[in-house]
Amino acid sequence: MTAIFITLHLAFRIYWWVIIGSAIFSWLYAFNVVNPRNRFVNSIGNALYRLTEPALRPIRRVLPDLGGIDISPIILLLALTFLEVFMHTTIEPLVGVYH
Repeated sequence: MTAIFITLHLAFRIYWWVIIGSAIFSWLYAFNVVNPRNRFVNSIGNALYRLTEPALRPIRRVLPDLGGIDISPIILLLALTFLEVFMHTTIEPLVGVYH
């Protein structure tokens, strides 16, 4: 069981950084810092979009329109943190896993 929780913790951390990378990339793209016609840049942007959009889309549907500000990545990061803490403090002790 310990291996499962360690793997889930690692997956949460990796996805955390993917969300942050996606937000930073969207800013760079919006302010024309990166060249969207570059195939490498385009493939990175496409990969980040495909990895984060399924989790961000439901959040964006519920949030009110804030103009040009998108706080859905922040809400997703808070939700991931909550799930990780909940898993560590509530579920792990119930199944007898201790680090």
